[in-house]
Amino acid sequence: MKAKFLNDWARLYEIVAMRQKELGDYFGLVEHEAFNVDVATLIDTFLEEVELAQTRDNRVAALTRLINLRDDQLVQALEKEGKDAVFIAQAKEKAYLWVKAFYMKRHASLIETVEQEALFSPFYRRILQGVHEIGVAMSEWQSHWNEHIVNTINPLLELEYERDGQKIAAMLHEKGLFDPDPCGEEGDRSYSVLQKVENGYIAQAYATAFPREVASVRAAIGSLVEDLNTLDDPVWGQKEAYVRYFQALNQAFGEEDRTQLIAKWADVDRKWMDMTAPIQIGHPLEYYEDHYKKAVALEWDVRLSRPEHQSAATTYARIEQAFVRLYDALGSTQTHLRENVLSNLKRVQLYIGRPALFYAAEFNGLFSAQVVPNDETVSKERGKKIFAFADNVLDAQRAKPFLKIHHEVFGKAFIDEERDILFHRPDLWHRIYEVGTIGHEYGHILWMDEGTETRMNRSGVFKNIEEFKATTGGLVAFFMHEDAALKRALLSDTIKRSVGLIAWMKTSEVEPYYCEGLIHLSGLFESGVLRFDETLSIDQSDAAYEKLKSWYLQTYTDLAKHYLAQNDAKIFLDRFASQNAEGLYMPCRTDVKRFVEYYWHLHQTIGRQIDEQSKRSDWL
Repeated sequence: MKAKFLNDWARLYEIVAMRQKELGDYFGLVEHEAFNVDVATLIDTFLEEVELAQTRDNRVAALTRLINLRDDQLVQALEKEGKDAVFIAQAKEKAYLWVKAFYMKRHASLIETVEQEALFSPFYRRILQGVHEIGVAMSEWQSHWNEHIVNTINPLLELEYERDGQKIAAMLHEKGLFDPDPCGEEGDRSYSVLQKVENGYIAQAYATAFPREVASVRAAIGSLVEDLNTLDDPVWGQKEAYVRYFQALNQAFGEEDRTQLIAKWADVDRKWMDMTAPIQIGHPLEYYEDHYKKAVALEWDVRLSRPEHQSAATTYARIEQAFVRLYDALGSTQTHLRENVLSNLKRVQLYIGRPALFYAAEFNGLFSAQVVPNDETVSKERGKKIFAFADNVLDAQRAKPFLKIHHEVFGKAFIDEERDILFHRPDLWHRIYEVGTIGHEYGHILWMDEGTETRMNRSGVFKNIEEFKATTGGLVAFFMHEDAALKRALLSDTIKRSVGLIAWMKTSEVEPYYCEGLIHLSGLFESGVLRFDETLSIDQSDAAYEKLKSWYLQTYTDLAKHYLAQNDAKIFLDRFASQNAEGLYMPCRTDVKRFVEYYWHLHQTIGRQIDEQSKRSDWL
C-alpha cells in the first residue's frame, strides 16, 4: 500500500509540474507570432473588461497578473491611462475574480484527474476535495475581506490620521483594538476587523464581521470532518492528526469572543504542526496583509512535497553556527532567547516542493518560501515548518518574458550571466536559492522570543525590518562559512533582487519587502558595489565583495542588538528610510534615492516592454 502511495505521489508531482510549465507557455502570446488563440482571447477579453487596449505591453501586464499572480504591472498600466484610484480598485477586484475563475477550473480539473487515476487512498482524495470546497468558500469571502479592510477601513484611517502610521498604531494601542493573547497582553496579529462607529472604531471577530462567509467555510469544514471520520489512513497514520486539525480550525473560525481568538488559533497551530504527511495543508491566516491592525489574510492551499528527498542541511548548519557565534560575541545574558532559537532551529520540519492547490488571498500572490507558525508560544512547544517552492520558482523565472528594463538597468553582460545560471546551471541556481531563500526562512527564527514582535512593533513597522533581518541572517551565515564557488552568483542575486524590490514601492501589502530592498541598496551603494550616475555601475570585484560583506556583518550585528533590546523597529528603519508626504518610504542616502527614483520612472515607462535585443527562445 505504501508503494502505491509513493508512486501516486510521484505521479501527482509530475502532473503539477507539467501544468505549471503549461501556464508558462502562455507568455508565448507576447514573445512570438505563433501563439494559442484561446490564450489571446482569454487575455484580450479581460483587457476589454478593465478598459485597456490590446497592446503588447498591456498583455504582459495581464499575463503577469494571471500567471505570476502580481498586480503591480496591471496597476501601472491603468495609471498610465489616467484611471483614478476608485477605478483601479474596481479593476483589481475584476482581476481577482478573473484569476479566481481561471484557477478554480484548473483546481477542479486537477482533482478530477486524481479521481480518474485513483491516485492515493480515499482518505487523501477526500482531503483534496475538501480543501477545494473550503477554498471555494474562502475565495468568495476574500472579496468582502479586501473591500472592507483594504478599500474601506484603511483609507479611512489614513484620511483621519494624515497617513501617519505611528498615529494610527498609537490609536489602536490606546483603544485596545489589537486582539489580546492568552495572557491578556496585546497580540502581534489579529483575527478581527475594525468597524467604523460614531465615536471611532470597534473591533469584531471575523465570525461576527463576516457571518455568512464564515458560515460557508465552517459548513465545508464540517462536511469534510464527517467524511474523514468514516475513512482511514493506513499508510501515514495521520487520520487523527487531520481530523483534530480540521475540528480546531472549525472552532477557531466560529469564535466571536476577541479575548479568545489568539488562543483558539494557537490551538489550530498546535494541531497543524502534528500533520507530517507529504500532502501538506498550507498554514491558514498567517500573512499580515492588513497594514495597520495586522488582520491576517485568508490564505488556503495544499503543498506537495518533492518525492525525491532534499534537505538544506548546509544552510541549517551555517545558520545555527552563525547565531551561536554572534550571540556569544555580543555577551548577551538572555539565555532563554538563545535556548528558544536553537530549539526552534533544531525542530524545523522542512518541506521542499510545489503548491498544488491555492485559494483566496493566494490568488493575489504565492510564496516562494515560508516559515510558520508566527506564534512564538506555539513554536516554543512544537517548533516550526519551513516550506520552499524551489521548483515552482525556477519554472516561473524561466517562463517570464525578457523585459527591456532589465537590459536597460543592468546591462547585457550582467543579465547574460544571470540567465546562464537560470537556464543552464540549475544545480548552482538551487544552491543560491538555498542560501538566499531557505536561509531567509531560517533567518526569521533568529533573535525571536515570546513578545519580541509586540514590543518592537510599537510604531507599527516591525515587519519593515523583519524581512531584512531574515534575508541578512541567511547571508551573514554564508559569509561566516563561505563557499567560494557561490560568492559571485550570490552577490549577483542580491543585487538583482534588491533592485527588483523597488517595483513594490506603491504596493502597500508588500511594503516590508520594499523596505527590505531599500536597506540592501543602502549597503550596496555604501560599499561601492553599486554606483549611479545616469546609469548603474556594478562592481563585482573581490574588493567590493569584501566591503559589502563587512557592511552586512556590522549592520546585522547592530540589528541583533536591536532585537535583543526589543527596541522599536522604527529606530532601526529610520537609519535607512523615511516616509515622504505621500506616505511612501524613500532612502536616506542621496545616491540611493536618485537611483530608486530613476528605476521607478523606468518601471512606469518601460516596465512592461519586451526586450527586443535578446530572446528567451535563444536560451532554451
